[in-house]
Amino acid sequence: MARLGRTTKSGRTAKESERAATSERTARPRRSPLRFLARLLAMLCAFAFMVAFAVVLAKLTLQPSPASEALTHTNLQPGSSLRAYLDQPELRDAVKQIGGNVLLGVPFGILVPVVAPRTRGVLRVLLLTATVMLLVEFAQGALVTGRAFDIDDVILNTTGALLGYLLLGRRLSRVVHARGSRPAKA
Repeated sequence: MARLGRTTKSGRTAKESERAATSERTARPRRSPLRFLARLLAMLCAFAFMVAFAVVLAKLTLQPSPASEALTHTNLQPGSSLRAYLDQPELRDAVKQIGGNVLLGVPFGILVPVVAPRTRGVLRVLLLTATVMLLVEFAQGALVTGRAFDIDDVILNTTGALLGYLLLGRRLSRVVHARGSRPAKA
């Protein structure tokens, strides 16, 4: 270790050089308070939309439908309900059933990676969506009159989440959860 008064080639004392080197290694990029507030606002908005979506999801899927009780049946075979939808005489009914289930999953793909950045990634979003939708379907089948568990609904909802993630969720999450500024290339 150099003496306190002795200077190095850079004109600093050894102790000053050591402190400077340590602070350069541990220095973190400064975060703008405005950027922090914008990120916080984006996350709060996404959370509010997620809560609103949960309310709509519950209202659409967990309300009893006594008139449909005789028509409902549990479907554990993937594709069975899809074939039934497509065999309906009115194309509009098939589009309503299939499209509605796909659209129901889209908000998950958009909002989940913004609200919970650790869920970013196609596989994580798909697993989380499939888990939540399986729980909804189990609740429908076990607790709600006129509703039944349908694996095709889970598949369609998860497909919707995949579309939402690929079209908007991934980009939106990257913007909200950016990792500081990147150095310019020379």
